Amino acid sequence: MTTITNLLVANRGEIARRVFRTCRELGIATTAVHSDPDAGAPHVREADAAVRLPGAAPADTYLRGELIVRAALEAGADAVHPGYGFLSESAEFARAVLDAGLVWVGPPPAAIAAMGSKTAAKRLMAAAGVPVLGALDEPAEADLPVLVKAAAGGGGRGMRVVRDLADLPAEIEAARAEAAKAFGSDEVFCERYLPTGRHVEVQLLADAHGTVWAVGDRDCSLQRRHQKVIEEAPAPGLPADVRAELHTAAVNAARAIGYVGAGTAEFLLTEDGRFFFLEMNTRLQVEHPVTEAVTGLDLVALQLTVAEGEELPSAAPPPTAGHAIEARLYAEDPAKDWQPATGTLHRLELDSEHTEFGNGAVRLDSGVEPGSEITPHYDAMLAKVIVRAPTRAAAARRLADVLARARIHGPATNRELLVRALRHPAFLAAHLHTGFLAEHAAELTAPDARSAGRAALAAALAEAAARRTALPSGWRNLPSQPQSRRYRAADGEELEVRYRRTRAGLETDGHGDVELVDATADLVVLREGAVQRPYAVARYGDRVHVDTPTGSIALTALPRFPDPTVRTDPGALLAPMPGTVLRTAAAVGDTVTAGQPLLVLEAMKMEHRVTAPADGILAELRVAPGEQVELGTLLAVVKSTEPA
Repeated sequence: MTTITNLLVANRGEIARRVFRTCRELGIATTAVHSDPDAGAPHVREADAAVRLPGAAPADTYLRGELIVRAALEAGADAVHPGYGFLSESAEFARAVLDAGLVWVGPPPAAIAAMGSKTAAKRLMAAAGVPVLGALDEPAEADLPVLVKAAAGGGGRGMRVVRDLADLPAEIEAARAEAAKAFGSDEVFCERYLPTGRHVEVQLLADAHGTVWAVGDRDCSLQRRHQKVIEEAPAPGLPADVRAELHTAAVNAARAIGYVGAGTAEFLLTEDGRFFFLEMNTRLQVEHPVTEAVTGLDLVALQLTVAEGEELPSAAPPPTAGHAIEARLYAEDPAKDWQPATGTLHRLELDSEHTEFGNGAVRLDSGVEPGSEITPHYDAMLAKVIVRAPTRAAAARRLADVLARARIHGPATNRELLVRALRHPAFLAAHLHTGFLAEHAAELTAPDARSAGRAALAAALAEAAARRTALPSGWRNLPSQPQSRRYRAADGEELEVRYRRTRAGLETDGHGDVELVDATADLVVLREGAVQRPYAVARYGDRVHVDTPTGSIALTALPRFPDPTVRTDPGALLAPMPGTVLRTAAAVGDTVTAGQPLLVLEAMKMEHRVTAPADGILAELRVAPGEQVELGTLLAVVKSTEPA
């Protein structure tokens, strides 16, 4: 048996903090690694020791296995936990850790290698009697739609849905390029795409003594760009026989490759109750907290137990109790094709009693804190919020309320989409499938014009209160011109607030019969009819966040006197986020059509197409592949061919 005394986590953010929390409870010393942008990150500060990985990009830092092994040896660590992502499913890295005499907190390298290629894994699982969705050598019309997938990785990278065979060659090449950059292998394959299938997975734990646990199941069907957004345990609505067959198939998959440690077998479940093996993730999953919530287990502690050579504590896992749902809070704008957002996170607070990384009724797992800079180098996830309750309906209601009441100030987030999805009748009825968010996109991302207008009024009144002297700003003994303030909402709409404070009270243009109850620099109370509501207002430069018990609105304060010389060519395409130009898809002089891809940017581990705004000629292309661009950089100019 081996005793781990000092554990290095070869990762960053919330998963590093999550592992450190268990280490503190077990009395194990901790070592962090960090890139230059992460030098002041919470996971670095919480570790007993930290080692710098010079650089910013993952390829220069967290993906450099030799640097991480050297860091472990220099810091005196005797074990390495890979977390998830980065090198967590690299058999080569696992071998390097073991060759250095360190304990690897993960499955044997041979098991990682066996599952490292999805195509090879499917063949292996089929031989073990596990149902698989076969790869298509030459897709035909009858197979449409098809899914192009990277063989060597996941997380939505190198994945494309193709509905027209004419698009297949170009999408394969794009998937190859993305897969090669993300995973070091350009191998891709095609399989049938089942748009109404459910993504269901089984948590596995196995020791080196022959015990394999199927620790319940999870539904992870709510996804965007093939990446999970909302997960829950147990998977709702599964017939008992299907659940038993899923667990048996997962255990068989683990035994077929001599699996040891924590892992997850992922399946696609069809409407008629059939299921097919998708892949095995040979690591801890992002969504592992929902399994911990309904079983009471500490999966990281069990990983360490197995890595030290101990047996699992019993022949079978504990039963599940209650229901848990996890929502991933991303720095992104769902209404703008999930465009990632960067900048300073000023506030992240839950207006509810909760634990951090603990197994409470409300749990927050996050790798950031107020003051953290959200950069384009890493994944857009800010935090995971997990709620446990006796029933699924109670968990969904509580999680939606916790998210709605949270104070999240900084870059745009998907918070409103999460709240609406959790309250959606189809979600509450467990009508789940991987196309759920796309199917309901219009209602999940529609702007709330009324709330935005009220928020703008509250913002203007709070700003006036902050400037207040002996007499309230806007108060006159005689009638006067109304006060005016302009804001831009998240959807780009400009909102003008015009109000006048008189002896009779507040008079507004376009806001109906609204009574001002009170106004300070950070809290405005308005009454409309018999209903009184508080609006908490916080300002950071020109960014204003207005929070109410039912939701939050982010506004940008516009200058009172716009500079008339500032103008943007209507055909100019500006970088919507900081990132790297991966490739261009058109050349100067080309005739282009509205919506045609012109170039591809990479930011926060995702690809984003920049398309032509209208039919015309590509008159300028200011960037080249490999170039780093900042937010607002002029990328290209399309000259319209329409007559003036």
